[in-house]
Amino acid sequence: MLRLLAGVIISSMTAFAATASEPGGFDFDNVAEKARQLAGKSWQAPPEIPDFLKEIDYSRYQEIRFRDDRNLWRDSDSRFQVMLTPAGKYFTHPVTLNEIRDGEVEPIRFARDLFTYPSEEFAKRIPADLGFAGFRLTYPLRGPDINNQFLAFAGASYFRGVGRDDGFGLSARGVAIDTGQPRGEEFPSFIEFWLENPDAGDEQVVVYALLDGPSLAGAYQFTIKPGDVLDVEVRARLFFRERVGLPGYAPLTSMFYYGENTLRPMGEWRPQTHDSDGLLVTDGDSGEWLWRPLINPESLRISYLRANNPRGFGLIQRDRDFRDFQDLEARYELRPSAWVEPEGDWGKGSVVLVEIPTRSEVNDNIVAFWSPEESPEKGASVDLDYRLRFGPASLSGHPSGYAANTFIGDGNRIGGGDQEGAYRVLVDFEGGPLDQTDPGADVVSQVSADEHTEVLEHFVEYSEPARQWRLSMLVRPSGDQTMSLRAFLSQDGEPLTETWTYELPPGIDIRGN
Repeated sequence: MLRLLAGVIISSMTAFAATASEPGGFDFDNVAEKARQLAGKSWQAPPEIPDFLKEIDYSRYQEIRFRDDRNLWRDSDSRFQVMLTPAGKYFTHPVTLNEIRDGEVEPIRFARDLFTYPSEEFAKRIPADLGFAGFRLTYPLRGPDINNQFLAFAGASYFRGVGRDDGFGLSARGVAIDTGQPRGEEFPSFIEFWLENPDAGDEQVVVYALLDGPSLAGAYQFTIKPGDVLDVEVRARLFFRERVGLPGYAPLTSMFYYGENTLRPMGEWRPQTHDSDGLLVTDGDSGEWLWRPLINPESLRISYLRANNPRGFGLIQRDRDFRDFQDLEARYELRPSAWVEPEGDWGKGSVVLVEIPTRSEVNDNIVAFWSPEESPEKGASVDLDYRLRFGPASLSGHPSGYAANTFIGDGNRIGGGDQEGAYRVLVDFEGGPLDQTDPGADVVSQVSADEHTEVLEHFVEYSEPARQWRLSMLVRPSGDQTMSLRAFLSQDGEPLTETWTYELPPGIDIRGN
């Protein structure tokens, strides 16, 4: 559910509500009241950690380890436990952590001996009141005696999750503010958390969070259920101090360095390197499923994919075979997909895709979020409810045939064509009704382009070795314009697949000219 409430946020000098003595104990409304009062005051940047911890190199930071024998809830009958994350390197300000037991709030206090350090001299420099950067939740996903990490909160409003068979990859965020905009992006932060102590038989755990940033404050409730797919029900209430140019709800952040539809950087031996290879969207108006392969552009690109009252969107890792990557260390084929399912009517808006140039795989350069057609005004509040899942590419419940591969090359060479300035674009479709379609059936390709792109030919054929249907297109963009295409397969006038959509901006000349 998304609900916009216009009105003035009233500033209050009284102490924050939400004490343990309130009837019914601590809940989401307590956090929302904290956020409302916080938004009525001027934003104050959170305190930062000492410089030596901010300037530490990554390998040194990795040597600061939380002690396994100090896990929160380790002495309870609950299958959930909590590991605490040290401040340092990218995590430059501490957050306040609390535990809720039987409705009573108890602070989780920092102590140096909760961690091991690179040396005694290093440990002596750690302030006794340093605080934590965040926390990681564990659960026995792969055996009764193994505490598998499945969800981590640390850094601004970022959190990362995995299903049972995944490795950590892309991240979600509480909110995105002005991503890719000239004024610069704002990164609100979770500044305080409350973790509900689960009972012995509980299969889910509840976490509350307070968010703050220059333009807004917010309250969050995460109801978290681990498993083959990690399921997170999100409830949020945002209070706007200022009008935001581009608000981003349910944002996802990932990495795409290069893939099958791009050039391989010089010197790279791995076939592909990415955490996600495409954006999948389905809206509430048409019910169309749309797939956009990701690219690593030469300059910042922002795409607005119309999605009124969206039914779902996500960043997906469809390449799930080790042979797609050949990377024994990073294991990109294990990276999870993430899927957002809005609850209620989110109204008119767009799924926004931001693709940022990167020259290495260490930078998260892909952001996707939903943004309303009208931005909330100063003093407004927004209620937002959605379901967020991490897991395999199939977690969206996509019912149609889907684009398994996208290849692109020169349209003026053997195997590509004989048209100067053209590209040969190949898309392999599989799944859904295609799995029951006879290889000899009359499957038709439906291809369209914008006014700057000429479609010279297109046809579809069955690929016996791969058991897929291959769409082949010969297309030519005009001058220095972006090549923009849409395509799907049909039979007897009925679509068999999602709509594949692709944009290749000028400056990325895959033909090598």
